[in-house]
Amino acid sequence: MRLPPHSLPAVRGFIGDGARVLVSRAAPQQADESLLTAIERAFKVDYDLTWPQGTAAYPGVAGLLAELEHRGMALAVLSNKPHAFTTAMVRALFPTVSFAAVLGQRSGIPHKPDPTGAIELAAVLGLPAQACVVIGDSTMDIETARRADMRAVAVSWGYHDRAVLVAALPDALSDSPEELLSLLEKVPGGGSASDPNPT
Repeated sequence: MRLPPHSLPAVRGFIGDGARVLVSRAAPQQADESLLTAIERAFKVDYDLTWPQGTAAYPGVAGLLAELEHRGMALAVLSNKPHAFTTAMVRALFPTVSFAAVLGQRSGIPHKPDPTGAIELAAVLGLPAQACVVIGDSTMDIETARRADMRAVAVSWGYHDRAVLVAALPDALSDSPEELLSLLEKVPGGGSASDPNPT
């Protein structure tokens, strides 16, 4: 679009609230709706072609999910990524894991930290919200858990820096998939609404 570029740290600060917000933060302040729509469309076209080359599961996460499934824990994914990308990524990265549901950003459904998606997943799992745990790597996930009346477990190997996660006061914080497994063994209930954020 021949607009000014941004540094990698700046772009990291744009991420987490869905594609439209990402575009709005990256675009010039005076950008009108038609420009934002054009940028978002171009972003989605490019991302559809490039995400497989730049997206991988964090070490240990696939094994963790397999073990949780083996132990009978219900698993689901809730992401602010567009729904089509979310489902494609989960299929590609975790083909042997049976998630009860995989939900990305959908038209008409508010994105995290609004609790609508998390509450929808609890219903799919057939569990009260209080029996679910939101596992995520951002303060957005912690806030989503709070608003949905779920427990929040933050993981430090992803999007947000550890200090930022600590300041957001999650119910627990994990520094590795092995530690996360140990933490989840102590969580009451059997459901997990998770955003693995595998990139």
